[in-house]
Amino acid sequence: MSKNIIVSGASGGLGKDVVNKLAGGENNLYVTFGSKKVDTFQDLENVTSQVVDLTDQDAAMNFVNATIEKAGTIQAGIFLAGGYAPGNLHATDDALLEKMFNINFFTAFHLVKPLMKHFETTGGGQFIFIGARPALEADQGKGNFAYALSKSLVFKMAEFINSEGKSKNITATVIVPSTIDTPMNREAMPDADFSKWVSGTDIAENIAFVLSESGAKLRETVLKVYNNG
Repeated sequence: MSKNIIVSGASGGLGKDVVNKLAGGENNLYVTFGSKKVDTFQDLENVTSQVVDLTDQDAAMNFVNATIEKAGTIQAGIFLAGGYAPGNLHATDDALLEKMFNINFFTAFHLVKPLMKHFETTGGGQFIFIGARPALEADQGKGNFAYALSKSLVFKMAEFINSEGKSKNITATVIVPSTIDTPMNREAMPDADFSKWVSGTDIAENIAFVLSESGAKLRETVLKVYNNG
């Protein structure tokens, strides 16, 4: 069964894999880009792309409302927008915290609010978030304090959504990858064992399963896609 799906952060390496996977399933995708619109998906008729500043609450809400008007109903939201910054507690200041919170939390939260309201009026829906291992494991998070802290908010938001949506057929899933095999990560860590990393296509497959008829029956789901990393 095809679905109308909002996908944020579609221009990144993971975004491209997710969009290509879900578009192949005949879903209708409404995707956002950050600073500029790229033509990566121009050949996919079922993908509509738009530049949206998701750190702007009004811009995000207007995007969701316009998408609902165009699509009729939305069945799922997938939140891929985000960013990374290193630095332990001592190297972290308010500016870095604000940057990470904006990129990793508010870009999702600003879409969640209007979508939650929509799901409540249409009989349900799915939220799928990308978490981070450092937000779950302190030994990994201590070296990227602001990043890990911002991602920890994503897990809590998913918990609150699952609690509030329990009787409304509204669910939130968090996909937690270890290091994702992207050109940027390979360039940053050229001596790493890439075979232990997780590919974007593997994450896309997991997202597709969560959206499937069987996957939609999952509840309070946190999927750790760590491979051997």
